[in-house]
This record gives sequence, C-alpha cells and structure tokens, in this order.
Amino acid sequence: MRTSAVPSVIAAGLVLALGLGLGSPARAEDPPRGQAPRSNAFEGTTRTGTRAALTIGGYAELFYAWNFNEPSNNITALRAFDNRHNTFTISNAVLDASGTLGPVTARIALQVGETAETEYLQEPIRPGGGGVAGTSGNVWKYLQQAWVAYEIPVGRGLIVDAGIFLSPIGPEGIAVKDQWNWSRSSLFDGLPFYHTGLRLTYDFTDRLVVSLQVYNGWNNVVDNNPQKSLAAQLTYSIPDKLTFQFLYFTGVERDPGSPEGAPWRHLFDTYLVLYPLKWLSLLVHVNGGVEPNAFGTSGWAAAALYARFQPLKWMYIALRGDFFWERVAESATGRAAPIFWPVEWVSSATGTLDFRPHDNISLRVEYRHDQAAADAYFKGQVPIVLGQPVPTARGQDTLTLGATTWF
Repeated sequence: MRTSAVPSVIAAGLVLALGLGLGSPARAEDPPRGQAPRSNAFEGTTRTGTRAALTIGGYAELFYAWNFNEPSNNITALRAFDNRHNTFTISNAVLDASGTLGPVTARIALQVGETAETEYLQEPIRPGGGGVAGTSGNVWKYLQQAWVAYEIPVGRGLIVDAGIFLSPIGPEGIAVKDQWNWSRSSLFDGLPFYHTGLRLTYDFTDRLVVSLQVYNGWNNVVDNNPQKSLAAQLTYSIPDKLTFQFLYFTGVERDPGSPEGAPWRHLFDTYLVLYPLKWLSLLVHVNGGVEPNAFGTSGWAAAALYARFQPLKWMYIALRGDFFWERVAESATGRAAPIFWPVEWVSSATGTLDFRPHDNISLRVEYRHDQAAADAYFKGQVPIVLGQPVPTARGQDTLTLGATTWF
C-alpha cells in the first residue's frame, strides 16, 4: 500500500514541475551532479541564531526515440535510459528537497519513470526470513538520492555524509538537464549509477576538494558480499576555465561463490573540462581498470571526447564520440563472466541539438550511431531463446526527440 502511493506523489510533483518550470527565475548554472538543487530556496535563522535553509527543486523528462533497426521487441540495447523504440516515454520525474539546520544537512530526491526502473536493475536480490523482509531494486528504485551530512568544525569544515549517492565516477549524471547530450556515453552506461555508504569531504582551498569514501559496492543499496569498496577522489576547478577530477575506486564486486573467486577490482577514472571560449566547451573522459581473478586478469579501457558549441543564446550543439574495450580473463580452467559487455568492445558517435526557448526548458534532437565488435543490438524480428531476446545486429542508429523542464 505505501509503496504504490509513491508514484502518485511523484506524478503530482511532475505536474508541479511543468507548471513552476515555466515561471521560475533563470539560473546561472545547473548544479553539478550530487549537489543540492539551487532554486526555490528558503533561508533564515532559528530563534537561537542557528542557520536554517530549505531548498525544493525537481525536473521532468519525456522523449520519443526511433531505432532504424526497427526491433520487434522495441528495445534499444546497451543504452541506459533512452532504451525504448517507437514510444513516448516518461524518462524521469523527480522531486528533490534538501534542508540545512546549523551543521546538519539532509537531502532526499524521489523519482519515477523509465530511468528509475533501469537504474536499479543490478541491485542485488536478497530474500528475507525470520521477520526480515526481502530486498531488491523494486524496494529502492523510487529513491534517487537520500543522505544526511554533518559539518565538523575542523579547519575549513570537514563534511561527513552517509546514505545513497549518485556515483561520482565520470562527468555525466542522471539528470538530462545537466548533460550536453540527451543520451549518455558508453562509459556512463557501463559504470555504476549509485552507491550507498559514507563519505568524508574536505575543501583544502576554494579550488581543491578531496574526498574519501566507503561503499557497499557498485549499484548496491544492500551489499552483495562481505567486503566494502573504497574510493579516493580529487577535484580541482577554476570557475569558467576548467574542472579536473581523478578518482580511484577499489573493492570486491563479485557475488560470494562466483567462479572468479573474490577478486579486488581496481578502477581509475579521470576527466578534464575546458572552457577556452565563451561559446566553446571541451571535455575528455578516460576510464580503465583491472580485476585479477581465478581465470587471469580481466580489464578494460575506455575514453570519450566531447565538444559543445553555442552559436546562439538559445541553442547549443554537442558532439561526442566514445570507445569502450573490455578484456575477459580466460584460462584452461574456464572463462570469467564479463564485467560490462557481452562483446569485446562497443562505441558510439552522437550529435545533439539543444534548443532553450526558456531558461528552464530544454528541447533536444539527437542522432546516435552505436557499433560493437559482434552482435549486441536488436534488429527486425528478434528471436527469443530460453525467454531471452537474442542480439542480431552489430550496429544501431537512433533519432531521439526529448524535452526536459526543471524548477
């Protein structure tokens, strides 16, 4: 009963977002991934003089996509959130609120739509028993973020926060409004979407931020094994000039009893955003890693290049190309399960037109070509074997029309 009421609440928020998004004031910049929304903030102090603030935001996303392969199952394979062919799709509707009272900040973002369903597909399924309920992605999918933070008065302020976070890996995020393209790169599609755990963050200067993190793992609200994952993140930024981030992430991500054993996976991620001209932005993202397991060493290497132009005040043009290669460990005793893809490599080329008729509305037209080392996509009449669709094409081309509004 309680779970079924959540979509109705968020649907009401969608109507509110569409209404307020047309009339709310312009924003200089959208917030970076994982930060609190900036619009509709109410600030003040309590009777004791303690700082208090409440911020409410939200957004809605709708798209229609045409896959030129015309797959009979209407699925655009290996795409995170724009994965439906020939149907109008509510990608996501989000209500986002954060509140601060003195040194304590809490945030909760509720979501419903195709994005929520896809985001939690890899969440472990754990049965219940002995008065304990089972858990799966269906339990958590309406929560995009939920965390509480405390600022310890040490130096410039040490932030300790715990809860469900969007993944800090890479420059792309869940909300389309914060992205240059409508679809996400192959790197984003393959890497984790969210983590649950604890973070320590310290601003050494106005430009240099360091964070240490401990999580349950990749896409785990409930951990799938006894080990915890660790991450260290460094971010350096100069406003309107550049942003640089380096992140190291390590942990055991296989299920207990896996043929690969319990190997520690090591991920290295870095990206650089440059703003050389007022109308030009450039971004390069590189990711790679290794996993020594019972069959040898699995590993991967991936990169994406972006360019964004603003020829007119109300229009952007974004181009992106990416390539993601994976090596699967194999020996005389067997072969490891792939970490990311059913094929050796995948790649894509994307072009996006972004029209801004209002400060809080983005209308986008996007063409994208995907290519893989072997059949990884669906085309025409898709065969079904043991209840699963069988890929029949090495490539796919899509045309997407999307709209998003926020407040």
